[in-house]
Amino acid sequence: MATFLCKLGRLSFRRRHLVALIWVALLALAGAGAAGAPAAGNSSFSIPGTEAQKAFDLLEQRFPGTTADGATARVVFKAPDGEKMTDPGNKATVQDTVKELADGSEVARVTDPYQAKAVSKDGTIAYAQVSYKVSGMELDDAAKDALRDTARDAREAGLTVEIGGDALQAVPHTGSSEIIGIAVAAVVLVITFGSLVAAGLPLLTALVGVGIGVSTITALASALDLGSTTSILATMIGLAVGIDYALFIVSRYRAELAEGREREEAAGRAVGTAGSAVVFAGLTVVIALVGLSVVNIPMLTKMGIAAAGTVAIAVLIALTMIPALLGYAGRKVRPAGQKGKLPGRSRTRQDTPARPNLGTRWASFVVRRPVAVLLLGVIGLGAAAVPAASLELGLPDDGSQPVSTTQRRAYDLLSEGFGPGFNGPLVVVVDARGSDDPKAAFTRAGDEIKGLKDVVTVTPAQPNQAGDTATITVVPGSPPSSVATEDLVHGIRDAGSGIKAGTGADVLVTGSTAMNIDVSEKLNDALVPYLVLVVGLAFLLLIVVFRSILVPLKAALGFLLSVTAALGAVVAVFQWGWLSDLVGVEQTGPVMSMMPIFMVGVVFGLAMDYEVFLVTRMREAYVHGEKPAQAVVTGFRHGARVVTAAAVIMMAVFAGFIGSSDSMVKMIGFGLAIAVLFDAFVVRMAVVPAVLALLGRKAWWLPGWLDRALPNVDVEGEGLRAADDGDDTDRELVRA
Repeated sequence: MATFLCKLGRLSFRRRHLVALIWVALLALAGAGAAGAPAAGNSSFSIPGTEAQKAFDLLEQRFPGTTADGATARVVFKAPDGEKMTDPGNKATVQDTVKELADGSEVARVTDPYQAKAVSKDGTIAYAQVSYKVSGMELDDAAKDALRDTARDAREAGLTVEIGGDALQAVPHTGSSEIIGIAVAAVVLVITFGSLVAAGLPLLTALVGVGIGVSTITALASALDLGSTTSILATMIGLAVGIDYALFIVSRYRAELAEGREREEAAGRAVGTAGSAVVFAGLTVVIALVGLSVVNIPMLTKMGIAAAGTVAIAVLIALTMIPALLGYAGRKVRPAGQKGKLPGRSRTRQDTPARPNLGTRWASFVVRRPVAVLLLGVIGLGAAAVPAASLELGLPDDGSQPVSTTQRRAYDLLSEGFGPGFNGPLVVVVDARGSDDPKAAFTRAGDEIKGLKDVVTVTPAQPNQAGDTATITVVPGSPPSSVATEDLVHGIRDAGSGIKAGTGADVLVTGSTAMNIDVSEKLNDALVPYLVLVVGLAFLLLIVVFRSILVPLKAALGFLLSVTAALGAVVAVFQWGWLSDLVGVEQTGPVMSMMPIFMVGVVFGLAMDYEVFLVTRMREAYVHGEKPAQAVVTGFRHGARVVTAAAVIMMAVFAGFIGSSDSMVKMIGFGLAIAVLFDAFVVRMAVVPAVLALLGRKAWWLPGWLDRALPNVDVEGEGLRAADDGDDTDRELVRA
């Protein structure tokens, strides 16, 4: 592989005009497609194989025209102190508001609080429900404005009015903090390279790669049902790996220049060596992201595949566009060790002996004290992981919104007037097509549900026109995200088995609360198979890269340490509220259900990035004759500075998304940033060298039969070294 990539690097360096033209053309093509495509909405949320999804699909079949997937808005009214919603003046205001809400081409129906008995027992709170023909993301701005204006008119009449539901749902935005993350990355690159030109290359190529990836996602969003969050996550991961991959190749290029090679040859060797590591690091990330499809949640699958595509583009750009731009840069990119003209970057005197860099000094310390460093790192990560034992999973609803939003205030008013479970009603679907007496089946289902624990209200069964299917609304006594509500869902489903046996009717539970419970259970069930698949495939890949059994095993165990510690930090901040003001978390609550499995996928891929980039340098030194302990020090001397810069850049990019208005993006940005901190600076910089120092030569052991069976991918560039030796021999023969 190293030989092939070296030729590719040289070709890209020589044919720089053609390479640059191809990437610019691809960017323009993707941009044109994005510009002409309809705006992305929220991806349709379906969970194949779950009871909640089966019931939802049944509703669409048996109750046609009900727009089950349409947007809804709950307009909540509260009377002034000392008054009631049944007072004539307040009642007239609400009825006028209901009439105004019904005006609109996208409105399907509006319920009158007084006819629907949607007034609290104390008479102070009432609500009107507006159902729309289209989803929240498809709702026209004019309809949203009309909804807000109608609420404002009712407020001017003296009522407190808030709006809940998904009708006012907005496309998430990331804010200016994303730009700050890129700015931090630029500063780190300038400090690392001491040159504005060298620092600009990784930023430029990363932006081109993300531009192509995100524009392609935008262009295909409508056709493939890609949600708006998909492009944000692709941007997050694409920027991070794009900058890092380019950083490693540019750094190796400067090192090759420092050894006296010509620029074209240095570009080729940089792509042949560091580029090999980029390919395998990118493969681990792609495997981890594509592997999310095993969960069988379409939205998660699409997010993973889209992000994986952006990573693949980042790899291709690093292998081709970076050497092309190095050809344009010429002497503006200096050899490693040759300082630039930036402030504080003066040249070192030639007669001054070079002082060992920080990476060398740190690695030497770890090699001398491996046990102490290993214990300190493992105990520290273990302490950070303790909160993960209290992990509670759920999906965000209006109750997780900031208290400053009208959705959250509406949620609180409904809880105050109708009980905490009112915001998460359960919809029970009774399919009586197989029953001899459908009406008796409906009645029995309602009666049995009324006898269950934590049930506040059970509405009479509402049959469809055919009379073979009915819906029953159940209001729990506990909040939607509580364990008691989860137990109630399982209780209804257990009772359904008896109803089925007695009447022949199927009883299914759905609704947003039941859907959230099913999602959490599905994700929990998929976590272990996903870990086995992703870690297993990456383990095999790393055996090929490092030609070792213990090094990949150590890499996988180190990943488990860092991801568990990162989940602990997420629980401490987003669930417990520690440092929540610093991160901008206005409302604590359960951790998003897909967070653990998403973090496992992304963090594993990124963790293997640092493993590959750092340990391949050690492997290279060991293969070329150094002792194991010295190889560890050599690997740090060449790679620690660059890996540190890469980690800081990745943390800055991920942390930039903490400013997002979307709670899911905010949580993922924080989780990935803290995971990179733990993995890069504790696991890879401390635990890995300590373990390698303790293992010695055993770290690089591989059974002979397996060594012969594995393909030789030559990540260390041994083939390039052999070619150089052959060229030197040929030159000696010519001179002789």
